[in-house]
Amino acid sequence: MPRTPSVTNTESRRAAIVAAMLPVMARHGYEKATIQAIAREAGLTPGLIHYHFKSKQEILVSLVAAIVEFARTRYESRSAASASPADRLRAYVQARLGLGTGAAPDMVAAWVMIGAEAVRQPEVRVLYEEAIAQELALLKQLLSACLAEKRRTTDSAPTLAAGLVALMEGAFQLSSAAANVMPAGYAADAAMAFAAHGIDAAPRRKA
Repeated sequence: MPRTPSVTNTESRRAAIVAAMLPVMARHGYEKATIQAIAREAGLTPGLIHYHFKSKQEILVSLVAAIVEFARTRYESRSAASASPADRLRAYVQARLGLGTGAAPDMVAAWVMIGAEAVRQPEVRVLYEEAIAQELALLKQLLSACLAEKRRTTDSAPTLAAGLVALMEGAFQLSSAAANVMPAGYAADAAMAFAAHGIDAAPRRKA
């Protein structure tokens, strides 16, 4: 009688397959991230890939979720010791754009590819929009706290949040397509300068 794989083993194998798709997609794009290429990266047979996932798109959907979870965990780790709203905003920006320990260039490159696929694949677009909506909500919360601390009105928080998300997505694109042109470490500094300018420019709250 054939052995039934345990839930733990199945989840571990699926996670390994998703992890293997990340560098393949970062190097070659979605179209060339074939099941065969993913299998080679994972050290598995194509048959095992098909056993755990019905299609390449299904792996991509899981990859989107994995990247979102990585970003959330990195921010929470960096913000754990933050004492002020400004520190928490800085922790967020460093988690998303900072270099050094914990930086994941392959993940950034894969995210850029996912953005491109969101234009073409409705299912991916839904997940991408959900991820962006989560970023906007978190940033609105962080910026509102910074504005309140400075005794500024919080009306501009949604617009500032949208501007920061656009800046980050553009920085991700440039880091993948023009890394040798852009100054090293510019993105985090630019994001903080943008946020600081927007906060300082907001009207003061009425007494």
